[in-house]
Amino acid sequence: MSAEEFSAATEAIVANIEQVIEGKTATVRLALAVLLAEGHLLIEDVPGVGKTKLAKALARSIDCSVRRIQFTPDLLPSDVTGVNVYNQENHDFEFKPGAVFANLVVGDEINRASPKTQSALLECMEERQVTVDGVTYPLQTPFMVIATQNPIEMEGTYPLPEAQRDRFTARIAMGYPDAKAELAMLDVHSSQDPLDVLTAVSDAATVRRMIATVRDVHVSDAVKQYAITLVTATRESPDLRLGASPRASLQLLRTAKAIAALEGRDYVLPDDLQALAVPVMAHRIIPTADAQLARRTTDAIVADMVHRLPIPTDRRSGTQPYERRR
Repeated sequence: MSAEEFSAATEAIVANIEQVIEGKTATVRLALAVLLAEGHLLIEDVPGVGKTKLAKALARSIDCSVRRIQFTPDLLPSDVTGVNVYNQENHDFEFKPGAVFANLVVGDEINRASPKTQSALLECMEERQVTVDGVTYPLQTPFMVIATQNPIEMEGTYPLPEAQRDRFTARIAMGYPDAKAELAMLDVHSSQDPLDVLTAVSDAATVRRMIATVRDVHVSDAVKQYAITLVTATRESPDLRLGASPRASLQLLRTAKAIAALEGRDYVLPDDLQALAVPVMAHRIIPTADAQLARRTTDAIVADMVHRLPIPTDRRSGTQPYERRR
């Protein structure tokens, strides 16, 4: 895919989503970057700020298969992955696919289901396949899980297991809209839900071509080393009892390549890694008891590391110094 085609496709998707989500361009672009990095997205925030709206708007902007799962305490793992049902006509068991058999899976309020049900997503998110009764079924490409959750302080929630959180490429928060965006929302949403009239502006084949373009983005050895430096710093921090995994290094680099492509570049800058360090790594780490008592959030710990660590001194050729992102 040419740079012009890629830019036109991404701008069309972003503009389409912004018909529903007002004033959150950076968040929308990060969500699209996670899709193009072949990752999964966790949207965590208080109720009512548009988490599900963003997930559904992204899904509806692409003409591909979409399934939505409402996670509740009584949801079963078989509701997610599928189940073998006895067919009386054939006198044999027949597989009934679950909700994960789609290009985009929207998991609403994932932390309201039990840990057992949450774990049903582990295999499909990592290996893009589902195994039921010893038989493995491959999933479609592209495949992305967009999950929303309320903060764990909210009533009726279960914390996501560490293995589950680590499979999400990035965690973002919607935040409250500014006054101008909220006023525009009142004008548009009070009479009609924009999701009802939202139409697809891309399709699965185009997304696959965009993903292939992102894979070809160049990453210098210095930038790769910088990614490892960032992740290693979380494992050595006295404020953390669990640092980021090697999977975090890989997904940090993949998402940085997607961000670079969205900005019209065919190479990754350290600035891309700096901008992504918090959304990609903060949800994977666990602070120590002392850090929790000091009310230090994982976001703040990662942001402080990014500020303190030295950055590579070469751009692409090894000669020009970088300037730190402010």
